[in-house]
Amino acid sequence: MTDILENPENKNVEMNINSFKNANYSVSNQPISASTAFKQILKVWRKRYFSLFFGCILSLIALGFGLGLMCLAGGRIAMTALGIFAVSSILLKIMGVGRILMRYVERLYTHNAMFKALSDLRLWFFRQLAKGSASGLGFRHRGDVLSRLVSDIETLDGLYLRLLIPFIGSILTFFVFIGVVGYINPGLGLTIAALYSIGAFFLPLVTAFITREKGRSIIQGLAQLRIDIVDFLSGLREIRAFGAENRLQDTIETKEHFLFQKQQDQAFSVALMGVLAFLCGQLAMLCIFAAAFGLFFDKITPFQTVIALFLVLTGFENVIPLTKAGGLAGQILNAAIRIVGINEKCSIVPDGHEEAPLNTDIVFKNVGFRWSDEHQWIYRNLNFSIEQGSRIAILGASGAGKSTLAALILKVVLPVEGVIEFGQKDMTNLTNESIRKRIGWLSQDTHLFDDTIRENLLLGNSRATDEALWQALNEAAVADVVQAMPDGLDTWLGEGGVKVSGGQGRRIALARTLLSQAPVLLLDEPTTGLDADTEKEFFDILNRVAAHRTIILIMHRLTGVEKLDKIWRVANGQLTLEKQ
Repeated sequence: MTDILENPENKNVEMNINSFKNANYSVSNQPISASTAFKQILKVWRKRYFSLFFGCILSLIALGFGLGLMCLAGGRIAMTALGIFAVSSILLKIMGVGRILMRYVERLYTHNAMFKALSDLRLWFFRQLAKGSASGLGFRHRGDVLSRLVSDIETLDGLYLRLLIPFIGSILTFFVFIGVVGYINPGLGLTIAALYSIGAFFLPLVTAFITREKGRSIIQGLAQLRIDIVDFLSGLREIRAFGAENRLQDTIETKEHFLFQKQQDQAFSVALMGVLAFLCGQLAMLCIFAAAFGLFFDKITPFQTVIALFLVLTGFENVIPLTKAGGLAGQILNAAIRIVGINEKCSIVPDGHEEAPLNTDIVFKNVGFRWSDEHQWIYRNLNFSIEQGSRIAILGASGAGKSTLAALILKVVLPVEGVIEFGQKDMTNLTNESIRKRIGWLSQDTHLFDDTIRENLLLGNSRATDEALWQALNEAAVADVVQAMPDGLDTWLGEGGVKVSGGQGRRIALARTLLSQAPVLLLDEPTTGLDADTEKEFFDILNRVAAHRTIILIMHRLTGVEKLDKIWRVANGQLTLEKQ
């Protein structure tokens, strides 16, 4: 973003787009295998197996009605032309109504089953996202998260609706050709079955193979475009201030052109395979006409000719959609990899099996931690304790490791060396949920949701009464502000709390944390955005209302009004006790 703003020349836009091409489409950057991705997705869909299987059965029944209808219709036409009445119109009506009804039921049921399966996948994705977010979130772009959550998951509906169901139907059609046309003329039946196999199985497979990399480019290109658009929308004020609208527009247009080119290339490949599949159908009909005249095959009767033609016309209707589905296989494959790889760069903290005890003593024993093997150690042989009910402050400069210490206390990450005990129990063995219930947290970059003040507060305690909500707001010195709003607790905050000032939003977030019944409060720069008087008022209230809780303050500096039992200073990977 900064490069674009500072470099107005077109060559920099070209350099940017070339970097975009090279950075996003490298196969080696994809550590999640396709088999691993699909195994995980099938595991998420396990409870939908019966409904998905039943949808396949309905699809086969609907296809059976269609094939049967065309055979009967062809036979009736042939017999009528010969002056023979052989097929009842009632049976034709039954088959026709059955085909329409079963097609409707099949579409309704399979789409409903797939929507539920995608809903399960979104819930799983969100849970994985929450786990990864806790440990640092492997990717930083909201646009990428949005693309995976919406576009990639929606792409997977093609796995069932456009690939699996048509493929199963094509297998049934193949055996019908073998059975019906083969019964009429074995050589003709085998030839048509071979042509159908080429159009329905081989060409879609070729399409999937040649469009796999194009599918990767399209999926990742869409994600990159969303990343840039979300980023640009977030920085519109800065873009306007620097007069960079035209340059950024050129960048987006260039990336869109690159994406459209990839889509056009894929469409060309799919269309080419579709033409070949169509030719297979035309060749199948030519073979039937040849058999009707006794050329290359044993001669068949006019009656048999009409039945075979009607059957082939119906069977080959699904061949071209199968080649289109093959063209989507690359996108489906890479969408699955991106969805399952949501936390590929994150270290997910394993859950324990014990509930956190009532005792809230926190003890660090020879703790060492670094974020990865490539990073330097942040802590080595760290030893200190926080007694239940005590009030401590952890001070240090930016980058000293204060937030890392908070992450260790919250069990967001686990120590690489040593042990952290919570209530005399190894924190590794405690469930993550029970730890979070015992420790209330307010981060430096707390978030207010696009909802009412009431709903934002209830996040801290879903069972809180209005009286408790007002008490928490009063404790955070923001009750008078909320009371002055026309809708009070039902005031809509807007995205990120845009309808209140930064200081007011911060205090509402403080109220949410204070509303928690957690016996330990971990406050990371709790007075950010507050003026000196409000800051003093906040600590006065905190000293009074949280007398029974353990208070852990993580700050750059002290204001002088905090009541503390101990003050620790972080420096060079160690904590030095300044006050006891």
